[in-house]
Formats: sequence, C-alpha cells, structure tokens
Amino acid sequence: MSATGTAVVLRRGRFSALVERRTLVFTCVLLTLLLALGLTVLCYGAGWSSPAQVLDALRGERGGLNVVIREWRLPRVLAAMLFGAALGSAGAIFQNVTRNALGSPDVIGLDAGAYTGTLVALTALSATPAQQTAGSVAGALAAAALVYVLAMRGGVSGLRLIVVGIAVNAMITAVNSWIVLRADLEVAIAAVGWSAGSLNGLDWEHARIPFCVIGVLLALLATRAPAMHQAALGTDVAVGTGVRTGSLQLQLVLIGVGCTATVTAVTGPIAFVALAAPQIGRRVARTPGVGLLPAVLTGAFLLLSADLIAQLLLAPVSLPVGVITTAIGGCYLIWLLTKEVRSG
Repeated sequence: MSATGTAVVLRRGRFSALVERRTLVFTCVLLTLLLALGLTVLCYGAGWSSPAQVLDALRGERGGLNVVIREWRLPRVLAAMLFGAALGSAGAIFQNVTRNALGSPDVIGLDAGAYTGTLVALTALSATPAQQTAGSVAGALAAAALVYVLAMRGGVSGLRLIVVGIAVNAMITAVNSWIVLRADLEVAIAAVGWSAGSLNGLDWEHARIPFCVIGVLLALLATRAPAMHQAALGTDVAVGTGVRTGSLQLQLVLIGVGCTATVTAVTGPIAFVALAAPQIGRRVARTPGVGLLPAVLTGAFLLLSADLIAQLLLAPVSLPVGVITTAIGGCYLIWLLTKEVRSG
C-alpha cells in the first residue's frame, strides 16, 4: 500500500474511533441525565417528596407513600422513557429508510393512520384495550401500505415518499375529523381528548402489555441495527456487504409501525418526538448518520422532559404531553425546513 493510501486509512480509523468515543460519552451523559430527570419526576406530584423518600418508597419502606410512588408515578415515568425510546427508534428507522430528515411517522401519516384505527375501535366496537391496540396497528399498517403504493409510481425515492406521505397524512386527518363529527357526543369528546397525546392516568394495568410489546420490538431492532446502518451508506455498499435491502426495509418498516402504533394506542398520537429525536441525537453525538442509540436515548429524554413541563406549566392541572411536544416540535420543524431549503 502507498504512503498516501496508508495515511487515508489511518485518518479513517482515527475518525471512526473519535466518533465511537463521542457516542460513548453521549450515551453515558444522557443515561445519567435520564436517571436524574426520572428521579425528579418521581419526586414531583401533589406534594413534593425528597429523593431519599422516593428511594425508600421504591424499596417498599414508606407505607402510604409506596402506593403514590410505585403505583402512580413510576408507571408514568417508565412509560415516558420507553415510549420516547420507541418513538425515537421509529423516527431513526424511517429517516434511514427515506434518507431524509423529514422522514418520520407523524409526518408521513402513520400516526394519523393509527389514530384512525383507534377511532374505529372507539366508535364502531366496544373499545377494549385489545381492540384499540389492534385497530391502531392495522391503521398504521394501512397508512404505510397506501404511502408505499402511491410512491411506487415512477420509482420509489426518499423525497417522493415524504411528499406522498404528507399528502396522505392530510387526507387521513380529514377522515379522522369526519369520524369524530359523526360519532356520539361522549365518544367524540373522549376521542378529541385522547388525540392530544397524554400520559395522564397511566398505570400498570395499561402499561404492562405495551411495555412487553415495545421491549420485543426494540430487541428485534437491535439485531437489525448493523444492517440498517450499512444500508444508510447506500444500496451498493449494503449489497456489497451482504445486506438484502428489500427484506431489510420491510422488516424495519414493520418494526417502526409497531412501535408507533403501540404508543399511539395507549397515549394517543404524540407528535414530533419521532421527527426531532434522531436529528438532535445525531448532532449532539456527532455521528456520521442517523444512529439508533442516540435516537433512542434522545427520544426518551425528550418525552420525559416534555411530560415534566406538562405537569409543571399549569399545576395542579396536568396538560397532555402532546401539547408540549407539538409546541416545541413546531419550532423545530420550521428550523429544519428552513435548513433543508437552504441546503437544497
């Protein structure tokens, strides 16, 4: 090998080591912040509990406070972390598949489709948790299939998927409004309140099954992460390293739809976490592409932070967390669109 070639290899090796070191530092720092923020949220409620009291209650040593901490606050904190991680991972999946920073479930219509499925369960069925979950998954899958079929004309590309997804999102949102207007008053009020996206009132009964489903999906995603990152480098590179891109994309889309639909079935559509988390994680960790681990950790931190703000802003009234993520995400989307236009 020539001296020039050796120098290039050494530079690439140093760059790779530097990126991995930054990712490791980012992971350690964000995990520490997550634990600190989670403890803060556990302390906050109708009455402030000290960290020592919270830790005692988690060990079952605080009598009546055990119920408050372990049965009321802990499921909400864990749900914010896990659901945020699920949304962050779904955003990373679709941004890698579309190779576009705007590729996320809430932009291309998957959240709206999941909401449609849940509305059908609320208005036409008995609205059991199982029916809501099944309806949400079915609606998200139908929306994903519709976007893909419409985007196939003329060849599938990331930009085409985004544009078609935005159009499908608008149409599905109109259908959702029609369903709500046609529903009985009580059902319509419940559906509109649920559509804001909220963690209020979440307990272990509502959380156990979604926790298990998301845990399985994230574990499956972890096994596909190396191939996903190879595919993000380009189709030729992926095929050259033995990645079957067609099968991989289908698997990733199904995992992303499953994560989005499961969260939506429990909390309602929570906007912009899936859009913002992968890009914020990529910029802070300074990874060369949209990394899965930074997106997962950033999503968990964003949703937990937004939920704390939702509890503090109009205390003692707790706002739906979707209101906070939408307000923050709207500003982020304007900034991202402006940057995309300038770079384009």
